[in-house]
Amino acid sequence: MKKTGDEYFDSEEFRELLSSYEDSVSSGQPIFLDADELTDIADYYHFTCELEKAEEVIEKALDFYPGATAPLVYKVHEALAREDVEEAKELAEQITDKNAADYFYLQAELLIAQDKTEEADQYLRDYYKTVPADEHEDFVTDAANIWLDYGVYDKAYEWVMRYPGNDSPDFKELTGRIMFGLGKYKESQRTFMELIDNDPYSGRYWNALASAQFMNEDYSDSITSSEYAIAIDPTDGEALLNKANGLYRLNNFEEALKYYLRYNEYMPSIDFTELQAGICLLYLNRTGEAVKHLQKARQLTFDGSEYQVQVYQELAFTYSALGKVDEAMKCIDQTKDMDCDHDDMEVLRGHILLQNQCTDKAEDAFRRAVTHSKNAPHILLRIIVSLFDNKLNEAAYVMFGKFFSLVGDDYDEGYSYMALCCWELNKKDEFLKFLKLAVEHNPGEARIVLNTLFPEGMNPKDYYQYMLDNCQAG
Repeated sequence: MKKTGDEYFDSEEFRELLSSYEDSVSSGQPIFLDADELTDIADYYHFTCELEKAEEVIEKALDFYPGATAPLVYKVHEALAREDVEEAKELAEQITDKNAADYFYLQAELLIAQDKTEEADQYLRDYYKTVPADEHEDFVTDAANIWLDYGVYDKAYEWVMRYPGNDSPDFKELTGRIMFGLGKYKESQRTFMELIDNDPYSGRYWNALASAQFMNEDYSDSITSSEYAIAIDPTDGEALLNKANGLYRLNNFEEALKYYLRYNEYMPSIDFTELQAGICLLYLNRTGEAVKHLQKARQLTFDGSEYQVQVYQELAFTYSALGKVDEAMKCIDQTKDMDCDHDDMEVLRGHILLQNQCTDKAEDAFRRAVTHSKNAPHILLRIIVSLFDNKLNEAAYVMFGKFFSLVGDDYDEGYSYMALCCWELNKKDEFLKFLKLAVEHNPGEARIVLNTLFPEGMNPKDYYQYMLDNCQAG
């Protein structure tokens, strides 16, 4: 049994429960577990992507305990994940104990799932009035957690503000996670740092702090926080992933690769980590190894995964690098029915064709993308960047000039690429001009595109002065 990173699933108590269940199943002996325990096991199997086993346990639970709350709540959540609200409603009504708190919470969730946010909030407020005073705090916590689970962070915040002076660790942690969801990363950091001051051996707190620092682009601090979590538990999947992501953002692909692979060693493989391992190997020019990880990512990805399209994009790049143009084109073709920017995929087709000296076909692909997108700026920019990536620097330089005259001063993408183009063409004055625009308008893009020109770890806001000083010294 692999570590999951979940405190309960990794506990001795749950391991004994799971072992008891699996021993009974394998031996054909009766299962002496209650509905809640069986649902916990189903949750574990779902968490570890063993979905058939999860479904099997839940069906057993409902066979043994018809109308039991926990397994039906599980089934309702499954239906909601499929966006099948009608089935979810039917399942909720099968719950025998209509006075169970979970039944009332499900009613609110069903409203949220139908985008009836205000109705759900009013429902919870009305129910709150019926709750005994000594249970108010627990109810507020549960309500806030519901909104947090559904990503309605403003409502979650409204509910926790009913107890603004609550200093309990659980409530503080909830508040910190809500701040994170609201994009208030500094506030989230402060909350988790306070929690860490009182419990420095909580890997969960260190991981939450690392995530907030990462989102605030404090990548070095995020890595450090992850290292504390790893020191507490070297098999902590979330910590390993946080450190890998931080290293990746700092372009330390060799070390990032090690931590993505360590994650895969301890945790169930997922499309994201296999994808990232493949990308790291591409940056390290280890293309043959990269394709193996990307092929595995393709096997693991699923409809609706936020990484599905990127998996096919990166596979296309990789096959192109291996000279397998037909395979690359097949990868692009497979995205036709996916929810993505199909004009962008047509640019990728043109880029790969250009990369493999199929110039006429590349021009056709670019033309289709421009026409269909009605000259969308991001499509035009991608095409110009493709020219630059394919060493057509003079052509890219001319087109960049026309592009920026069209989009106006408010457009904040592409300056870093123009700066790099000017650098390659030894146009120093223009390089400085566009470098300044790049770090002012889009420091994130500047970090990604221009980092190799500067000392490792330098903040993009310092790029211009650093280069200005060097140019004057030269």
